[in-house]
Amino acid sequence: MRKAAWISASLCALIVCGALGAAAALRSEMPKRLSGPPLLAAAQEQDGPKSLKDVIYETQKLVVMIETSDGTQGSGFLYNTKGDLITNAHVVAGESEVSVKTADARELRGKVIGISADTDIAVVRVSELAGVTPLPVVRDRRAEVGDEVIAVGSPLGFQNTVTTGIVSGLGRSFVIEPYHYEGLYQISAPIAHGNSGGPLVDKKTGGVLGINSAGMEEGMIGFSIPIADVLQLAEGWSENPMETLPPGKTLDKAESGQAKTSIVEYSEYLVRHFYDSLNNADYVYAYSLLGGNWKEGTTYAEFREGYLATRNVVIDDLIVTSESEDEATVTAVISVDERVEGEYKLSKYQVTYTVGYENDQLKLIKGSGKAIK
Repeated sequence: MRKAAWISASLCALIVCGALGAAAALRSEMPKRLSGPPLLAAAQEQDGPKSLKDVIYETQKLVVMIETSDGTQGSGFLYNTKGDLITNAHVVAGESEVSVKTADARELRGKVIGISADTDIAVVRVSELAGVTPLPVVRDRRAEVGDEVIAVGSPLGFQNTVTTGIVSGLGRSFVIEPYHYEGLYQISAPIAHGNSGGPLVDKKTGGVLGINSAGMEEGMIGFSIPIADVLQLAEGWSENPMETLPPGKTLDKAESGQAKTSIVEYSEYLVRHFYDSLNNADYVYAYSLLGGNWKEGTTYAEFREGYLATRNVVIDDLIVTSESEDEATVTAVISVDERVEGEYKLSKYQVTYTVGYENDQLKLIKGSGKAIK
């Protein structure tokens, strides 16, 4: 059984979120990657609003799940081009190396290069992520009461803990041994298990405002460390990694009986993520999820051309069946806006995919579809 990180405070029932949650459903035997290229670069913070879907999609690509040797799980996010991830100290306490699972389902090794014994902040370096454009970090301003925000975690999307809300309070402080929390953002976006160490993101721009760290055990309140308060500390570790890590101050951990994740759940995620990529016109990423034989019969140019006239694919129904742990069949009914003679019309299709492993990578091996009248 996996172990979860829990905390309690004498005046309020706070829990540190990061041990379980949606991401905790992933088992240690998960595939090393789904497929495809390194994480795609997230868009830089821009003036003017983005759609909520775009902000979530761009952010999730650069949010990872972190797992330690004893099964403790949490989130982290890429914040510079050196491959460095910011996370909570309680997620990686007592560890020098951790497992990092990316949004495209690669399983990498990360080295803890900095961790505070008092502030709930740590930095993990993943060499394979060096050079990837990180999430934009808001350096020049602090969040204000009323700002709309998103708390992001569990990157592989199983019961995704993406929650939205507003900054409802400023300057909140408390102690949950061994960490001191000061000047926190209080947010109405609830922070659930699996979000700990993940980013608090500006809903309009996608810029990182804080690090999600704790939530009310029963209620709709979360707490996030302002990124501006710890950025200098994180950047110091990135420039000069710790040679010796301080003794791990671990929190009490409770047993948790999480069921192993099956090929059925992985396959459902893969198909849904495939259509998410198409909806965001990320054809390169979507094409990378196809199996080798499928690619041999369809060039990237042909693949992209086939989807240029479609938009807003919605999965109306999805069923996954499997007779083994190595292969599954996914059947879905989708609604698609298609451009025909210059105008868009709604069409429905039944699509069937075979999902399986190629060189230890989970891919869409083959697919077919037919129109539904």
